[in-house]
Amino acid sequence: MAEGILRNINSELDVFSAGTIPEKKVNPNAIAVMNEIGIDISGQYPKSVDEYLTDSFDFVITVCDNAREVCPVFTGRVGKRLHIGFPDPAAARGSAEDVHKVYQEVRDKIIEKFNELIFTHSIT
Repeated sequence: MAEGILRNINSELDVFSAGTIPEKKVNPNAIAVMNEIGIDISGQYPKSVDEYLTDSFDFVITVCDNAREVCPVFTGRVGKRLHIGFPDPAAARGSAEDVHKVYQEVRDKIIEKFNELIFTHSIT
């Protein structure tokens, strides 16, 4: 969701998303809540952070606490490393409606925090 949101905020940014333990496919709940706001992430696919370790980035942003703790060292140039933590919506339990609501809440929090990031760091 974070990748789709950042691309939507500024389509000129080069945005890459990867996980320390990537899933096999994008969670259908994430696709559904992003479609609600007009962002299609159905073409995205989970990638391993290992694919990017030698690349250079202006920002490396971890979005879950586990990733921050186990994120490997990037050997490429990294301008700033930030952590903007969100609960993992995949851990949500309850009815389908309850889980959907958690995904919506996390989506909305990502939008809020990434808009603040763009403003604070004048990322354009």
